[in-house]
Amino acid sequence: MAAVFGRRLRRGAVTTAVAAAAVAALAASQAPGATNVPRDERAGASDATPPPEDSATGNSPYYTDLPPLNTPVPPTGAPTGGDSDAAVAGGIPATVLDAYKKAESSLAASKPGCNLPWELLAAIGKVESGQARGGRVDANGTTLKPILGPVLNGNGFAKITDTDNGAYDGDRTHDRAVGPMQFIPSTWDTWAQDGNGDGKKNPNNIYDAALAAGHYLCASDRDLSDESGGGDLHQAILSYNHSTAYLNTVLTWLEYYRKGTHEIPDGTGVLPDDRSDGGRPSITPSPAPGGSGSPSTSPKPSKPGTDKPGTDKPGSGKPTEPGSGGSTGPTTPPGGGGSESPDPTPSPTDRVSRLEDAGTGKLSATAGDAFAGRVVVRTESASGSTVAKVQVKFAIVGDTDARFDGGATSATVTTSATGKATAPVIKAGEESGEFTVRATVVGRSLPGLDYTATVTARQADALVRTGDKALTCAPGAEFADQVEVKATYKGAAADGVAATATMIKSMDDPTANDKGPYFKDADGKPVRTLKTLKTDADGVLKLPKMYADDTAGTYLLRITTAGGATLTVELKVAAPAA
Repeated sequence: MAAVFGRRLRRGAVTTAVAAAAVAALAASQAPGATNVPRDERAGASDATPPPEDSATGNSPYYTDLPPLNTPVPPTGAPTGGDSDAAVAGGIPATVLDAYKKAESSLAASKPGCNLPWELLAAIGKVESGQARGGRVDANGTTLKPILGPVLNGNGFAKITDTDNGAYDGDRTHDRAVGPMQFIPSTWDTWAQDGNGDGKKNPNNIYDAALAAGHYLCASDRDLSDESGGGDLHQAILSYNHSTAYLNTVLTWLEYYRKGTHEIPDGTGVLPDDRSDGGRPSITPSPAPGGSGSPSTSPKPSKPGTDKPGTDKPGSGKPTEPGSGGSTGPTTPPGGGGSESPDPTPSPTDRVSRLEDAGTGKLSATAGDAFAGRVVVRTESASGSTVAKVQVKFAIVGDTDARFDGGATSATVTTSATGKATAPVIKAGEESGEFTVRATVVGRSLPGLDYTATVTARQADALVRTGDKALTCAPGAEFADQVEVKATYKGAAADGVAATATMIKSMDDPTANDKGPYFKDADGKPVRTLKTLKTDADGVLKLPKMYADDTAGTYLLRITTAGGATLTVELKVAAPAA
């Protein structure tokens, strides 16, 4: 069986036409209902029109191997597959398959409207890394060797200047796609997840990478059950890599896995063969046999945020793109083994001289609400003209549970034609106080802009009783009714508002009384102040039962909330009338 798992599936299937033809064949030869893959009907349409930094992978090359046209279901009695192409291709390494299914389960709970199928993650994982290089992972799901895509230096690929100081990809000059789901570092920094609960977010761990890919695909409130041409499913796949051929290839595998798959041992999966750019070098940093295909020497990756003094941190470092160091020596063509020549035209990032505010609104919100104001900045050149197509990173800094839409603490946005970048909406958590939103230019050591954001506690400006029944009790007995109030803020129900209830001495003395009605704590002991109260989703607060000691009289209960709402309730303790 080992020889079977090592065989290649297909060679040369690198064009959109081939991928689309394979889908059509699947639809014709397999079960009814196979998905027809839409083609880009525009003459001469580009596979990668949008800027590469707007995709998860930076539009890195991907594997174009296609599945067999027969059923992927394994033969009866062979749970790990048979000796056919379908059995081999349809098998997914055990740990990798488990990671996909766990990610689907997690997203079903956190984003139920997304309807993410694990088969979509499997299809993307197949195209990006051949299911983590055939399931070569350890018991925790981490790849035995880091999986790195080609250097994105513009030499046949997109050109993306280093954004992580080599922390993830070991390259301090350009970025490379990382891990089994092939995230570029700046995208991983935004969407990183801890999928296996080990307290780490590692792009080379299949559990972390699969969950991050799921969150990325579900962004913008997508419903992946919408499989119409141009619908959310297609848009999600294209957001991963802006290529029609890529879309067709992923949809081919998605349809294939939907018809059945099975678990195979880790490390025995099919290795990918053909790449979209026509190349076949190893995508791991290890030298290929014979010394060919190995990447250039890179510094040892450093952990994010642990750079030694004097080095440049991700997002705020000095330009590391070849040609920006001022070299005047002889030049060598890209790929020639020497240093690259300076670019004749500066890149948009190199042209940026400063970052300016561009009309940021007031950053304040009540706990649990979205901020109405958003950070807006503008990139400018030395002459004061705006610069488009520049990456700006927005980061939430400080002790806060506020998050950008989608749950991320950072987001990278590309400036528009007017040089503006607008941060995503921020949603306040339950922690009140101040934090900072920081904007920096990715790839340049320019001063950033800091904005103070404030979260205020949930408030109420009015309290009323929900009933008007008199509250009376005999000495030493229990009040028959509980106090129930409703809190509102500007006329609307105030949910989640903190409140305090105190048996006070008098209207003029709000200190706690030492006699009269009382509540009971968890041990059954009398208490006359309750501080850990909160209104429910409808703004209603129902106090615990009240009791009376042996002292008759008229007493006062005062309820106060954050925001200043106050209500005083009269309690009477008297013997029943004869």
